[in-house]
Amino acid sequence: MQEPRPIPPPALHGMEGWEAHVAWSFVPEATTWRLEAPGGEVRYVKVARLGREPGLRSEGERMVWAAAHLPVARVHAWGSEGAEEWLVTQGMPGVDATRHPLRAEPARLVSLLAAGLRRFHAVPARDCPYRSPVAAAVDTARLRVRDGLVDPSRDLHPDHGARTAAEALDLLEALRPEEEEDLAVCHGDYCLPNVLLDTTGVRGYVDLGRLAVADRWWDLAIATWSCTWNLGPGWEDAFLEAYGVRRDARKIAFYRLLYDLLG
Repeated sequence: MQEPRPIPPPALHGMEGWEAHVAWSFVPEATTWRLEAPGGEVRYVKVARLGREPGLRSEGERMVWAAAHLPVARVHAWGSEGAEEWLVTQGMPGVDATRHPLRAEPARLVSLLAAGLRRFHAVPARDCPYRSPVAAAVDTARLRVRDGLVDPSRDLHPDHGARTAAEALDLLEALRPEEEEDLAVCHGDYCLPNVLLDTTGVRGYVDLGRLAVADRWWDLAIATWSCTWNLGPGWEDAFLEAYGVRRDARKIAFYRLLYDLLG
């Protein structure tokens, strides 16, 4: 088993002596550490391979922008050294939705998650400097396949069937929606681990590296998928009903496959 990415010493500036524990790890790409001061203050340090997309500098910039509109963590610092980069953020109230007691009440949890996504999408798109048009995203997926960066055994969910990377790209092109994008400020990875809750609703959003103006179905496709992954079958339509849209099977299939191809 590979070890989590250690915290580069410069990232610990001002936090020497704080107690550190791994909060989340996607070995070997990235690790998030939880640091607690003797007085109780909590911060998080995300450490990743430099050059990984989306980069942590980009994520930090998006968080700084989003803070004027949404409950997101305060950014303390970001930096890089050698092959590593890091992002230091303040701890936030709430518990991520995969660990919250409301998992025992999935109907209520799904309703709160849908309300949280509506709130995110209500941010004025005209104010957002970040854009992720579908054409550019498809181009990126095409380049990743060309360069051999997509491993079907690792990157493609079984929902997409047993396909090579090239076959998955062909399917993506076939599924590509013909209508105009329904634009909104999107989270980019709206899944249960990236939403912090209390008993009344969403208290915060994390992992904002892909925040951008995009088709709202990018978020809806991943959010509903996450409901199935984390809560079991049968909750996708409840999420869409609570959000206030009818199921668009083609867009869901397209954006889920695009999500996998982008890595």
